[in-house]
Amino acid sequence: MCAAVACASFPGPGSPGLGFDLDPAARIERDLVADVVVFSGNAHPALAQRICSNLGVRLSGVNLSRFSNDCLQAQLLANCRQRDVYIIQPLVPPTQEHLMELLLMIDAARGSSAASITAVMPHYAYARSDKKDASRISIGGRLVADLLKTAGVTRVLTMALHAPQVHGFFRVPVDHLTAIGVLADHYRAMHLDNHIVVSPDLGNAKTATLFARLLNLPVAAGSKQRMADDRVVIDAIVGDVAGKRAIVLDDEIATGGSIVELLDKLADAGCIDASVACTHGLFTGKAVERLRGHPFIREVVTTDTVPPPQGWPELEVRSVAELFAEAISRIHQGKSVSKLFRGVDPTHAPPQPLLPFDDHPTLPTL
Repeated sequence: MCAAVACASFPGPGSPGLGFDLDPAARIERDLVADVVVFSGNAHPALAQRICSNLGVRLSGVNLSRFSNDCLQAQLLANCRQRDVYIIQPLVPPTQEHLMELLLMIDAARGSSAASITAVMPHYAYARSDKKDASRISIGGRLVADLLKTAGVTRVLTMALHAPQVHGFFRVPVDHLTAIGVLADHYRAMHLDNHIVVSPDLGNAKTATLFARLLNLPVAAGSKQRMADDRVVIDAIVGDVAGKRAIVLDDEIATGGSIVELLDKLADAGCIDASVACTHGLFTGKAVERLRGHPFIREVVTTDTVPPPQGWPELEVRSVAELFAEAISRIHQGKSVSKLFRGVDPTHAPPQPLLPFDDHPTLPTL
């Protein structure tokens, strides 16, 4: 359990050494520390600590306890009254346990008169349950979004949803971040001649295309058919990969079945080798065994949206803590979060005017 952490105190205007001429940047920083409270469940406290370090605030304590009947209880150990509360909790295995922790912490914040409650979910696991693809089947992505709203959340901050339409399941504002800029930074330091970006399926091809543009590389994609949760069939590669080194980009790697199937097809098509990159490196089941020793893979790169697996020191992990900290700071200050996408993803970047409004154009008469 987390220990209680005292919030930093700051002198008010007129205090010795401060005075009334406080620099605006310093005032914003002071207000951020004074008005923002950050909590974390048990899903990924290390990421929460890194985000708080970048924000310049302390990670406040939470007492998560379990009754004899296996029910959970959450107690927040910092004052939330009329403050902006941010609860950091990716939905990672055990997913149901961590989801319940998140809901209880949101409920505790609402009962403590928080001014706003933002669920910071770097990984939203239920985004994969986004459509009715069989008879009498549930749509978990929408249900969990409704549960968060009912619990009292007023905003959601997440990253790399499995499908863009999941954004529409939420009835509260959603800030949807992307990690392709962070992943691209890893490859910019390399010699990328004769490389090609490959998407495991056509559904991820748009993101792969954006990633390829950041690196000035061509793009290809696999034609995938999912037979079960851990079994896929890739029947073709769309694009010329012969004689090239691949950078395979996916949003999430769970069991690694799709990646291994894709690598076999790439080898058959004459590809030399592959670097595998993803935002959410869950690596469940036999994924580590499958990928770590695969002769076609030269490296695996992921981010810290979820805890890294044990026993894989060669895994390259890029941190998104600074990106989440900047997003939280902008949300709190009422600034544009879309500016974080400028030069990375034009879909979510600030919109550009299509007409010369400053010139007061005359519309044509009909």
